[in-house]
Amino acid sequence: MKVYLCAISNISSGVCAEDCAFCTQSTKYKADIERYKYKSIKKIVQEAKKAKSSKAIGFCLVTAGKGIDDKILDFICEAAMAVKKEVPDISLIGCNGTASVEQLKELKKAGIENYNHNLESAKSFYKNICTTHTWEERYQTCLNAKEAGLNLCTGGIFGLGESKEQREELLKQIASLNPMSVPINFFHPNPALPLPKHIMKKSEALEIIKKARELMSNAMIMVAGGRELVFKDEWPLILKAGANSIVVGDYLTTKGEEASKDIDILTKLGYEIAQSCHE
Repeated sequence: MKVYLCAISNISSGVCAEDCAFCTQSTKYKADIERYKYKSIKKIVQEAKKAKSSKAIGFCLVTAGKGIDDKILDFICEAAMAVKKEVPDISLIGCNGTASVEQLKELKKAGIENYNHNLESAKSFYKNICTTHTWEERYQTCLNAKEAGLNLCTGGIFGLGESKEQREELLKQIASLNPMSVPINFFHPNPALPLPKHIMKKSEALEIIKKARELMSNAMIMVAGGRELVFKDEWPLILKAGANSIVVGDYLTTKGEEASKDIDILTKLGYEIAQSCHE
């Protein structure tokens, strides 16, 4: 079995005016995180090189904010072109909020091949975690990404207080978009956030992964945020449950495991590290 590795870069951090209850990047909750409007292009390229040396085949450029304005669009495109110049064989992913077809086509021209926009939670639960934009806007952005000719990456965050039925609802809504990649995140509590400080049980998390694989047999099922928190050293269980991709290195505002440690574990267990997104 091949495992796909992906790395992320928080190129604009903690400057979001939305009120998503799970997100430390919202200025509303005043979480103790690093905040900046633009990361230097030089640092972004350095992080892309590090990701490539860590066997990551995907590198995600993430911005904080509801969507894309002209300045952010120019910045993302500049960053993407700089990365592609220095690391031409890494697959770039944009994760930049709600976006129009025209904006997404501009990202594609700059070298971005994939767009990540998570539905986050089931439609029936969304009003409980966000009031500043709608679930429908998120779903439409996913459709826009496909129309723009980008590979769609869409998933969600589990453990926000939703019911078991709403977890299944979300997975079915994700499956309806026929995405290439499905990031499965587990809520990482933070004292600044209004949600209960509850860590999902390992057994519940594995059931979610199994259901995702059942519904999306051909998709890349990626376990991202919360992997280390929920599974600790038992995280290879996710691979037996149906996942075939992980995020290596740090996340947006939380530390991750050293990529070398994850790779060493995968190698010892006999897994092959994928060399491209389409193997």
